[in-house]
Amino acid sequence: MEIQILSTSGGKEIGSLDNLSPTTTLKDVKRGIASKLSKKLYPDRQSLRLEPKGKTLKDDDTLASLGLKTGGKLYVKDLGPQIGWVTVFLAEYAGPLFIYLWFYQRPWIFYGNTTASPPVQHVVHLAAGCYTFHYAKRILETLFVHRFSHATMPIMNLFKNCSYYWMFTAYVAYHVNHPFYTSPSIVQVYAGLGAFVVSELGNLSIHLALRNLRPPGTKVRRIPVATGNPYTALFNFVSCPNYTYEFLSWVSFTVMTQCLPAALFTFAGMYQMTIWALGKHRNYKKEFSNYPKQRKAILPFLI
Repeated sequence: MEIQILSTSGGKEIGSLDNLSPTTTLKDVKRGIASKLSKKLYPDRQSLRLEPKGKTLKDDDTLASLGLKTGGKLYVKDLGPQIGWVTVFLAEYAGPLFIYLWFYQRPWIFYGNTTASPPVQHVVHLAAGCYTFHYAKRILETLFVHRFSHATMPIMNLFKNCSYYWMFTAYVAYHVNHPFYTSPSIVQVYAGLGAFVVSELGNLSIHLALRNLRPPGTKVRRIPVATGNPYTALFNFVSCPNYTYEFLSWVSFTVMTQCLPAALFTFAGMYQMTIWALGKHRNYKKEFSNYPKQRKAILPFLI
């Protein structure tokens, strides 16, 4: 069985693969393209389609399931240089950890001589602890909790994501650690701290629940549901409660510090997470006919 491989750009023929069978998977086809037709197009860099502008096909699709026979055509889109999700996550999360602590522990580098400044306020230490905890948690989740459905992403995402997290961290850290930063009331500080801790635990609980939905080494997708952990009850109301808790964490941090840059970071993050949540919500409804109709994407009863 022989299949023609064409580029999605102009329909130019790249070559053909022979000695295929109806049970050959697209994962095997990708390997064949990389080894026989174009070494530049390693498997993670390829998106295979039935039409130049069609949807990306799944790696576990077989030629028979796609109705392809001898002389059939597959189109390949070059996704560009790729980088591992884990690498990107570690870089974008490690940066804020070091940047924030740099401002916190070495204030004289950024503000000059601080010997005549007022004593550092208690909330500044709490904020550093919260920021450190949040990003240390993210790094550990990346290493030990998350199971990624895709191994790679475009390498440009590394620079885009790191710029977003690193620059916002510097913006927030500069203001919270400033020698003349003014703390809100002690009641407001501890109310924000308490809500932050609760939200972080909720976020971790959701990540653990999502991990348990996908067996190791698979791309299996199931409808997420509440477990015995009370934090997961939010699954009864939204499709992406991990984003809900993330948003609440940063709202809490903003309340605790009463810092405008933290508020801007919170709402920038909420905007992006809403886009992601709406996309995942649509995919859930499309994939599962019995998906709970009362669920929203990220905010109960609203969005």
